[in-house]
Amino acid sequence: MKNVRKEAKRTVCRRAVDFVFEDAPGKEVFLAGSFNNWQMTTPMSDRKTPGVYIRRLLLEPGEYQYKFVVNGEWRLDGSNGCFAPNGFGELNSLLKVEPK
Repeated sequence: MKNVRKEAKRTVCRRAVDFVFEDAPGKEVFLAGSFNNWQMTTPMSDRKTPGVYIRRLLLEPGEYQYKFVVNGEWRLDGSNGCFAPNGFGELNSLLKVEPK
């Protein structure tokens, strides 16, 4: 009879992270980064306060790079002073999510 070993399930503690981008109301703003394979599939909303675009994500501890895409233009997070080179001669905003 074979000895079958069950792998223990690991508990992952995700943390809520709010991304905030401020600009004029009526813009189309997306959040793109290493957490979503740089796809423009994460829209941001300014429903609560016009011109203040917000998106909350649940992220595992780790390091993430990201940018805002505003009306098709890629932009750094001006409120975050942490950056990393992106390999294209530009910078990405850098976020470190610490464990709880």
